[in-house]
Amino acid sequence: MADKGLVNVGEVSGVFGIKGWVKVFSFTDPRDNILSYSPWLLSKGNETKTVKVIEGALQGGAVVAKLVGIDDRDQAAALMGWTIFITPEQLPKTAADEYYWSDLLGLNVETTDGVSLGVVDSLLETGANDVVVVSGERPRAIPFLQGQTIIRIDLAAQLMVVDWDPEF
Repeated sequence: MADKGLVNVGEVSGVFGIKGWVKVFSFTDPRDNILSYSPWLLSKGNETKTVKVIEGALQGGAVVAKLVGIDDRDQAAALMGWTIFITPEQLPKTAADEYYWSDLLGLNVETTDGVSLGVVDSLLETGANDVVVVSGERPRAIPFLQGQTIIRIDLAAQLMVVDWDPEF
């Protein structure tokens, strides 16, 4: 489902109570932002389904949600392990110098001298600063510091230009 331009925002990780609530492992920041995106497109294997979020909350360290049509613990348990996607249109618009991680995945990465380093494979949140993981002839981890190591991002051209030594 991810190749259809959808954004992976989490996974159903468990059940909560007996009235059909599900626990959710959320990739959003803050975690409970996942509750503001409805409907969810759920996917597991070759199966997909669309569900609407009725309500939800932070519960301890987890996010819990009540979904339309899921009314008991067994129905909730059947959703465990399903991946939660949303459409890009459901996301708030970003400022000119802001990007969603999903926008950066797959961008071609090249140095300011035009040397190709590969493509953005993933991003890591390290605490100090985010890191772009680039897959190419060898993997590279480049700090995501706009104006320092990240010189330019052109989503239309699918290009990220970095100030990075290709030998590093």
